[in-house]
Amino acid sequence: MFQIKNITLVHKKDLRTILEDFSLVLNDGDRAVMIGEEGNGKSTLMKWIVDPELVEDYIEGSGEKMLGGEKLGYLPQELPAADKGKTVCEYFFESSFFADQTPKELAKLAKDFGVEQEFFYREQTMQTLSGGERVKAQMMRILIESPTILLLDEPSNDIDIETLELMERLINGWEHAVLFISHDETLIEHTANRVIHFEQIRRKTKCRHTVANVPYRQYVEERLNAFEKQEQIALGERREKKIRDEKIRRLEQSVGAALDGISHAERDGIGRLLKKKMKNVKSLEKRYEREDENMTEMPEQEEAIFFKLGDKNSAIPSGKWVLQYEAQELKAADGSRVLANDLVLKVRGSEKIGIIGTNGCGKTTLLTQIAEELLAREDIHAEYMPQDYEKLLDLDETPVDYLDHSGDKEERTRIRTYLGSLKYTADEMEHPIRELSGGQKAKVLLLKLSMSGANVLILDEPTRNFSPLSGPVIRRMLKEFPGAVISVSHDRKYLSEVCDKVYRLSEEGLRII
Repeated sequence: MFQIKNITLVHKKDLRTILEDFSLVLNDGDRAVMIGEEGNGKSTLMKWIVDPELVEDYIEGSGEKMLGGEKLGYLPQELPAADKGKTVCEYFFESSFFADQTPKELAKLAKDFGVEQEFFYREQTMQTLSGGERVKAQMMRILIESPTILLLDEPSNDIDIETLELMERLINGWEHAVLFISHDETLIEHTANRVIHFEQIRRKTKCRHTVANVPYRQYVEERLNAFEKQEQIALGERREKKIRDEKIRRLEQSVGAALDGISHAERDGIGRLLKKKMKNVKSLEKRYEREDENMTEMPEQEEAIFFKLGDKNSAIPSGKWVLQYEAQELKAADGSRVLANDLVLKVRGSEKIGIIGTNGCGKTTLLTQIAEELLAREDIHAEYMPQDYEKLLDLDETPVDYLDHSGDKEERTRIRTYLGSLKYTADEMEHPIRELSGGQKAKVLLLKLSMSGANVLILDEPTRNFSPLSGPVIRRMLKEFPGAVISVSHDRKYLSEVCDKVYRLSEEGLRII
């Protein structure tokens, strides 16, 4: 059993409480998912559980952690900087447990994760692996070390659909406890049997958490039904209050007018009766005020982000060729090997294209080449959102400074309004980008795309850092974008809801599926 008690986390810079008095017990068989909007403290809490020193630069934390005899296995959202320059071989041999593995055990692990057994001994650096290969390497090393509790921060990021299905089997088959964060709604729906929901309500001035011991889809439906029922009751009570208050008001006016209209001779008789009646009315009014204190509250929930991408000027004529890409071969970024042959990809008008494939097959390399070609074109306006946000973001700048290119006061005000619609607080707008969550960084880049006026978007895993609550908004936004979208994704809901065509990249090239 694993337990944390009375955890409170406060952001040092703006003194905002992101989690208050949170307690949780995990038992064998628990598969608990943490959900909530970007920046609500999910990853921060997980880091605090692993080691409070991981967040001490920006978080003041308090509470208790009781591991008992449990051993934690932690997958961070991003590969730690200290590991990026290590070779794959060095990364595995750093674990004292790796040398104890038999060739048979390593062969099985490699097969399960869809890599060759030689993968463990590669001299390639960790930072040059594809995003999915990095996740696989980290997960394999975690499993080699035989943990009992798995703490997984975005295990679905960057991995191919086959490995996503492996991850589902791993989580569902884990005999101990799993606590994970994921933005992949399909993965959550297929695995989680407990939901931990973190919210920031009242314009992020109040934090709230809910722990529900039900599967995700059931939680969402029950929550929606409960909110609708509470809202109906609250609205009904307020309608009744309005009618009642109007009756009291008219009664007070009537008695008051009668008192004002009585003659001097009537004051002792009728006047006393009217005064007594007015006293009763006032007494009734006070009783109603006390009852109103117990009225059903209107339900509070964290508002979904509001965002629109593109306008009528972003539309592309249906007959215009956006891309006519042909290549005899696709080489790895370092030129060391050929990844695919005979590639052809043609995009016309406002088509939405998705590209899938196994990790390491060259999807990001292909998308980079396509981006280089389209960004140089003058007859279209293309923008590129890479998988690694840090390639475009200046981590020391604030979101406002990064997005502002004019220094104009009105421009900065407009940027703040846009960031507010994406649920940034005024304080968060002044935080360095490096202190923001992955989802908040993604929002900055999406806002940059929106403000650019682009009519062609090249997106590498566009939904990878958005919460299950923001996911539907992002998918709808991209589906309704009037221009063309060329994307790499393993998000099964994104592929089915947004993409008009989906291609699989393999050694034989691109094949529509």
